[in-house]
Amino acid sequence: MTHSIPYVAAIDEAIREEMERDPSVLYFGQNIATAPEDPFLRQFGRDRVRVTPISETAEIGMATGAAMAGYRPVVELYMAEFLLVAADQVINEGPRFHFMSGGQVKVPVVLKAGYGFTCGWAGQHTGSIYGMFMGVPGLKVVLPATAADAKGLMTTAIRDDNPVLFLHHYLLALEPGDVPDGEYAIPFGKADVKRAGTDVTLVATGWTVGKALAAADRLAADGVSVEVIDPRTVSPLDTETILASVEKTGRLVLVDQATKHSSVAAVVAAEVAEKGFSSLRMPVSMVTALDSPIAYSQPVEDYVLPNEEKITSAIRQMLGLASATT
Repeated sequence: MTHSIPYVAAIDEAIREEMERDPSVLYFGQNIATAPEDPFLRQFGRDRVRVTPISETAEIGMATGAAMAGYRPVVELYMAEFLLVAADQVINEGPRFHFMSGGQVKVPVVLKAGYGFTCGWAGQHTGSIYGMFMGVPGLKVVLPATAADAKGLMTTAIRDDNPVLFLHHYLLALEPGDVPDGEYAIPFGKADVKRAGTDVTLVATGWTVGKALAAADRLAADGVSVEVIDPRTVSPLDTETILASVEKTGRLVLVDQATKHSSVAAVVAAEVAEKGFSSLRMPVSMVTALDSPIAYSQPVEDYVLPNEEKITSAIRQMLGLASATT
């Protein structure tokens, strides 16, 4: 059975269910549990739900210590850019302990942050900076694109024995979706084929998955069959599913809200070039954000970001079809 709830509510549902199941799960951040009516505070109390100092270094440091002591903290960081304030904890501390202790120490902490808030917030809170973190050994990076995936991946993140960076897209926050009732977990490193196809493989992440599916719908009217793949986790990355699709279609278009040289798209392109080059009938095409900060101006913002039209045009060009008229 399923129920329909917004993407952001699906994340909260996973956290609540895991806190009910496991008393070692904690939840804290700078703007939670600030009032008695906070639902998590009312249900679980101040021993497990706490407001923290206005310091990302402090709250992630505390979470890392709590995780090493046997708890499973979830830290609400709100904006992905705030991770940069505590880069040492995120990159150089938490992900290293398991390896450096020969597997004796576990650090089951979830760092939850929003990204991609491209709705007039200008340059400092609109970034898609997951590419900075996906190459950090010991750190898993999750990018859910639907409400169901948000719930299932958060459940898995909380149960993981080492650090997970859970990045949710702010433009998807209120998007409703059918979510499985009760306990639901999605394994990391398992991509989802959102739409089957035979002519072109289209790989997209986060908010761009919806744009990719819309482009695929438009192209289907012209007889073009597009296979849309959402990796769901970018570390670990399910290259096998992508390679199998490229072997079938012979063509690959990558869509990413990040700038090209710091994108998941660039990593996927490299993986396919290394392991699936013989399957390609033509060069890989990447539809990414332009190499620019996000502007406050909406027309400039729209110009910089990937969109349905840019994806459709890239696929038409790859197939040698005339550009769609507008």
